[in-house]
Amino acid sequence: MGSDLFGELARMVVALSEVQGLRSFALPYPALAQRALDHTVMRCLDAGEVPPRSLPELWEWCRTRPSDDPLLAVPSSLVSPGTTLVHRVGQMPTRSCLEVASHGLDGGVAAHARALLGDLHARSGSEERYRQCRAFLARYPVVHQQDRFAPGWNRAVWSRVKSLYGPLPEFLLVDGDFLYCPSCRLPALPRNSAVPVPGPSGSGAEVWCEGEDCPRDAPPRLIREPDQAWILQRSLRWYVVLPHRTDEAAREALERAGVAYETLPGLLPAYRLRDTGPRIVDIQVYDRLQPALLAAHLTDHTPLADRTLVVVPDALAGRDGYRQAFTDALPALLRDRLVLTAPMDLVPDLGQARREEKDDA
Repeated sequence: MGSDLFGELARMVVALSEVQGLRSFALPYPALAQRALDHTVMRCLDAGEVPPRSLPELWEWCRTRPSDDPLLAVPSSLVSPGTTLVHRVGQMPTRSCLEVASHGLDGGVAAHARALLGDLHARSGSEERYRQCRAFLARYPVVHQQDRFAPGWNRAVWSRVKSLYGPLPEFLLVDGDFLYCPSCRLPALPRNSAVPVPGPSGSGAEVWCEGEDCPRDAPPRLIREPDQAWILQRSLRWYVVLPHRTDEAAREALERAGVAYETLPGLLPAYRLRDTGPRIVDIQVYDRLQPALLAAHLTDHTPLADRTLVVVPDALAGRDGYRQAFTDALPALLRDRLVLTAPMDLVPDLGQARREEKDDA
């Protein structure tokens, strides 16, 4: 029951965060929010706890109640202990919230991104043009008017992708300015809703960015003319922009080692290695915080290759328990076919896979 409620709350948080700034909600509440509030109240009453009395209180509840709270008791085999749905600083959906909301029959944020990419793929007319468009989205989560006059601007690509962008929403503005992270180039917000001053105070944990795990070695950058900028839809910022750096690092690792590969057709970057003999070896790249949910996604969309190396950022792959949680969440029949790795380990893991194949032969 706690897991079901946690998923319902995640879907509510994602939906409401696109409607208004998460800070003020007027009656009557949207139907999905009222249902989530009612279910939370019933859960609290059954457990003998004081329930949230309003949607703003429920929002704060989602910011402070972690997944392993006794009232929810979401198993660690689904999400990591301590997972919350609303970020404590940014007051926005956490990345884990987007992943939880995408885990289910409707596919949530991921399904929305796939639908947008599928339409873009159809409009592009060829795999090459589609890859150009997808690369543009990854490089430009935010487009400023000045970008359109910079060297190398591709007007043809912009004409195909501009419908995927919209004006900067007011709830992402701080004192009339738009802040973005210098590492991931995604929206940023400070705790106190004031523009950080340059220096160490502006680069600490009191600034949230959509990437969440970015290094805090520089303060956010500003766009002081937000009406001259457009932002990519959030589902694509999460689904396309976030994995882009890991994708680049994986390809660079293959090229440095002289490993031949080809790009596979499809909505997201995927590669097939050459010279692997009779066995098919593919590479897929993701940036997901919750390893069990990533495993569930891959289980539902089982790759056809004999072996698929699933590449995630080095920092994620190095977290205590991440690899084991991913493997444990896979069905037994897939554990030899799906290998979790990271850009720095990709080539060694590929070599290990080839040695195992020779031993099996």
